[in-house]
Amino acid sequence: MATTNKPSNATVDTDLPQPIRGNDGATILAARNVPLERENPDLLAPPYTDAGTIPNLKFSFSAARNRLLSGGWAREVTERELPVATEIAGVNMRLKPGGIRELHWHKEAEWAYMLAGRARLTAVDQAGRNFIDDVGVGDLWNFPAGIPHSIQGLAEGCEFLLVFDNGSFSENETFLITDWFKHTPPEILAQNFGVPQAAFANIPMDGEHDRYIFDEPVPGPLTTDAVQSPAGVVPQTFTHRMLAQTPTKVAGGQVRITDSNNFPAASTIAAALVEVEPGGLREMHWHPNTDEWQYYIGGSGRMSVFASSGKSRTFDYQGGDVGYVPFAMGHYVQNTGDEPLVFLEMFRSNHFADISLNQWMALTPPGLVQSHLNLDQQTMAALRKDKPIIV
Repeated sequence: MATTNKPSNATVDTDLPQPIRGNDGATILAARNVPLERENPDLLAPPYTDAGTIPNLKFSFSAARNRLLSGGWAREVTERELPVATEIAGVNMRLKPGGIRELHWHKEAEWAYMLAGRARLTAVDQAGRNFIDDVGVGDLWNFPAGIPHSIQGLAEGCEFLLVFDNGSFSENETFLITDWFKHTPPEILAQNFGVPQAAFANIPMDGEHDRYIFDEPVPGPLTTDAVQSPAGVVPQTFTHRMLAQTPTKVAGGQVRITDSNNFPAASTIAAALVEVEPGGLREMHWHPNTDEWQYYIGGSGRMSVFASSGKSRTFDYQGGDVGYVPFAMGHYVQNTGDEPLVFLEMFRSNHFADISLNQWMALTPPGLVQSHLNLDQQTMAALRKDKPIIV
């Protein structure tokens, strides 16, 4: 019987990545997925500092099921795809010019970052106050739980990241306006709206969520869609211009932080937009309040995560990947490419908080630090009493 196994003396292609580190490891002789290995070199040949077992902390939107509809597409990374991510779920969505994400609502708050293009948002709150705004690249929006809303692509269409404050959330199980109409008797609809039953004869009835994301003409100027409410407009805007914030610039990059302090509507999600220059490092730190959910916008990077009991594991990330750091685990993110590494840090919290390893050591009595680590005076003097953020 023929076999596909290579003999033990088979010639090895030295241009292929191999699970070898110094004198440790050996070449791969059997089946392999080379493109995947090239994207994850620190899983194939981990740094010698990695130890023990830490759950998988990476999942790419490229590996998620994509749902294609007439108005665009949507794919999600939830606790189902990344089991460790119990705090936050994410959706990557694309709308064609005019494409509409159907009028809907959900039990979770929705936070979003516009990656490309522009969109029009609408919403109405519990007091009957309405909201409408156009958003572009780098803009955020946040709809509190239960607030009905819609999203429509403008002339250039759009692509965005949605973040929900529940790891088990699924974008495919939201409350859709057409679903409610389909599952309500016509006589009830007629009584509710004060019109004949015949008015509802053309409600879409076939298919599973046959609106959801559907194709419509591009809307006109913002003023043409404005609807005056007797109750007025929402008191707190649901949108925020993140890129208009003045960044905190440091050697090696910059960061913008958006939480309830500067975006009051975002009471359950805090975020940092981090840009690390080539050769730079998002410093060794941890978050004392909650888990961290990451989305990599561009560039390539490496993250090592340190857990208790001396466990550590390293992952590699590219644009479109989701990363995760469980509560209080130490970590750093290193730019491994030749272009800026740009990513979002997301937290199920009303405020951003992190603790710098460097600053902690600098603000601790020097003798105490030296007794633990045997550091020389030059190293002690280099410690930073401020927070380096990126180095």
